[in-house]
Amino acid sequence: MTPGDSGAVTIPPGIFKAYDIRGLYGTEMDAETAYLVGRSFARVLAGLRGKQPPELRVGLGRDMRIEAPEMSRRLREGLTDEGCAVLDAGMVATEMLYHLVGSRELDGGAMVTASHNPKAYTGIKLVREGALALSGDAGIGEVRETIEAGLPEAPGGGGVEVVDVYDDYQQRVLSFIDSDRIKPLKVVVDGGNGMAGPMVGPLLEGLGLDLSTTYWVPDGEFPDHEPNPLVEENRRFIMDRVREQGADLGIAWDGDADRCFFIDDRGEFVDGDFLTALLARQLLGSEPGATILYDVRASRAVPDTVRELGGTSYVNRVGHAFFKAALRERSAAFGGEVSGHYYFRDFWCADSGAIPALLVLELLSVRQERLSALVGALRRRYFISGEINSEVADQQGKMRELAERYDDGEVSWLDGVSVSYPDWHFNVRPSNTEPLLRLNLESLASGEDMERKRDEVLAVIRGD
Repeated sequence: MTPGDSGAVTIPPGIFKAYDIRGLYGTEMDAETAYLVGRSFARVLAGLRGKQPPELRVGLGRDMRIEAPEMSRRLREGLTDEGCAVLDAGMVATEMLYHLVGSRELDGGAMVTASHNPKAYTGIKLVREGALALSGDAGIGEVRETIEAGLPEAPGGGGVEVVDVYDDYQQRVLSFIDSDRIKPLKVVVDGGNGMAGPMVGPLLEGLGLDLSTTYWVPDGEFPDHEPNPLVEENRRFIMDRVREQGADLGIAWDGDADRCFFIDDRGEFVDGDFLTALLARQLLGSEPGATILYDVRASRAVPDTVRELGGTSYVNRVGHAFFKAALRERSAAFGGEVSGHYYFRDFWCADSGAIPALLVLELLSVRQERLSALVGALRRRYFISGEINSEVADQQGKMRELAERYDDGEVSWLDGVSVSYPDWHFNVRPSNTEPLLRLNLESLASGEDMERKRDEVLAVIRGD
């Protein structure tokens, strides 16, 4: 950060992402950045809420990263210097901050976390009332502009209340299942040295499971592996451990524990869209006719499952800000993303890494079927490519080329370009931060057909 004319401040514009503020600690962001974000957020939130900052009640949380206490302290000072009343929950998982904001009807909240990123990163997630996320499309740009315009002398007058949200949060997420139905399943869990251990640990320990915990203690140095189970090398350990121990399933979380990932009893990774279909089955069992959301990348397993069970489904843009807004607009019970974000209307329309774990445990206990069997029924019917990245200089031009090349299909521009045929479909989206196009493709014919179609579309993308 550098001071500009008239008190304005220049900060790296790249830290303001689509869904949060995030960057390398010490070079792109530091505690002073957090202070400025705190002050600016108070002002932006006041405008959104139609209040003055002294009227605002704001929740605050932080994860286990080494710099998080300092970042949190300075962010809190920024909020209180603007006059806000801050409810500080200390070290919590991100969804616990959402619960604090939603359950206590706060005006907003800030969470110091860099989620699944390596230890060199820091970041801040911001929400308004009801735990509705600020994003690059709504709110985060205003926070940046307010800082860059220069902040006047701080009026002061705010205060801090230290709060404990753990017990209330745990009661809330347990309400999604009938704990008495849970069987003594053998479960391997990987916390990635993030916030899953303290957040989910007490819940699982109280369910009578045969629990094998790994990397369960929060440690911002991440001595074992990076807290991102979407990367194959980070989940290889738990896949091997499930097979070695003959476990019923494995569950891994990312750093701030708002995403969870599943390994079936054969040690195979469960794709997020297939897991969304299974969770939709659970939710429709307790709420017949419910509305379910899924993202543009997802397998047709999701809408097909919802339709077969009498529910209604809608496709949605990728990203937690869009899902949270859409759940409210459509009164949807549940929404799932391929990336492992799962959203629940009765949890402030927010994403949770605990509720899906509990629902899957209940599903396996009640159905008394192997997870590999439940997912296998989908794998035999739907053949998905997974996400494939290609470096492309002119992303928009290439997507237009794809739309023209496949104009005999049903073309949608909801999020990137999607093309749909009766027996196959694909979505291509640009990265928010890199010159990449991301392809997800599915065939309903066979694995071989999927591979042919995948290679054909990739050839167009890459100009082969």
